[in-house]
Amino acid sequence: MKKYDIFLFDADNTLYDFDRASAHALKTLLTKYGYGYSSDLPQTFIKSTADLWQALEKGKISGEDLQSERFKRLFELLNVTHDPKEFNDEYIYEMGKSSFLIDGALEICRQITESSKRLYIITNGFLATGKTRAKFSVIETYKSGTFASEEIGHNKPAKAFFDHVLANIPQGEALIIGDSLSADIAGGNATGIDTCWFNPHGYTNNTGIIPTYEISNLTELQKFI
Repeated sequence: MKKYDIFLFDADNTLYDFDRASAHALKTLLTKYGYGYSSDLPQTFIKSTADLWQALEKGKISGEDLQSERFKRLFELLNVTHDPKEFNDEYIYEMGKSSFLIDGALEICRQITESSKRLYIITNGFLATGKTRAKFSVIETYKSGTFASEEIGHNKPAKAFFDHVLANIPQGEALIIGDSLSADIAGGNATGIDTCWFNPHGYTNNTGIIPTYEISNLTELQKFI
C-alpha cells in the first residue's frame, strides 16, 4: 500500500460537516429575526445554491457575489426583506463557530500529525469562515496550513490553484482528499497528484472523473499514513 507524506484535505463536507453547520446557522438567524424556520429549509437552501458553487468552480462568479446571491434567493423564497451582506456575515460567523466535524475527522487528523506527516486544508470556502473556525475548531492544531481560493486568486479545480499549493508545501508524496469529483478530484488529476474521493453516501460516479482511491469513512485513510 502506497504511503503519503502530505495530506491535502478539502474542508466542507470532508473534514467539516457543512450541511449540519449550515442548518444550525440558518435556524439560529432565521429564528433571531423572526422569519420562521422549517426542517426542510436547509436542504432547500443547499439545492438552490448548488449552481452558484458550480459557477464559482468555473470562475463564472466571484465569491463575494455568491455570498450575496445565495441569500437574495433565500429571502425571495421566504418573501422577506433583509440585507443579504449583513445576513451573510452573520451566517459565516455562525458556520465557523459551530465547526461540526465529519465522523473520523479528529481521529485521522491526530494520527497524521502524530505520525510526523503534514496536513493542509485546501478550500474554495471563504476566509471569514476559516478565521472563525481557527478560534473554535479542535482540529486546527493539527494542520500545517490552509490554502484558500480567495487568497490564491484561483478556485479549485483550476490547475493554477494546485500548482500554487505544490509550490508552497514540502516535497513528498501528496494525497488530495475531497468529496467533490469536479473540484478536488478533477483538479488533482490535472496536476498529477494522487486523489481520494470521500464518498460517505455511496454515490455512483458517472462523471468520467476517476479518483486514485475511494473511501466512505475518513478512518480508512489510516492505511496511507
